[in-house]
Amino acid sequence: MGVDYVSIGNRIKEIRSAKGWTQAKLAEKSGVEPSNISHIERAATKLSLPTLVNIANALGVTLDEIAYGSLVKSTHVAVKRIDDILADCSAEELRSLAEVMKTTKTVLRAKNEQTK
Repeated sequence: MGVDYVSIGNRIKEIRSAKGWTQAKLAEKSGVEPSNISHIERAATKLSLPTLVNIANALGVTLDEIAYGSLVKSTHVAVKRIDDILADCSAEELRSLAEVMKTTKTVLRAKNEQTK
């Protein structure tokens, strides 16, 4: 499995946007040129490890939170993302979402069995 620069760029943009930051603000906080932030978010350039560390530190997240789509052992990050999404749900919303997740899991596993 290689590095998924599209996924990394999307996660950086998602986290930055959730904070209400512009690309210029992330650039300022991370010490990365504003044009490079744009290129990174669009996967138009490959970023170095030092750049990735600077961006993660500026955003206040771990590297695995940004790169989890490229990591084999990243289940804990996906579980945290799901937990964050569900954090503000009502009991009724949680019950409904649990049913949707259960059904989706069944469909995905059936689809995987068909492709084997």
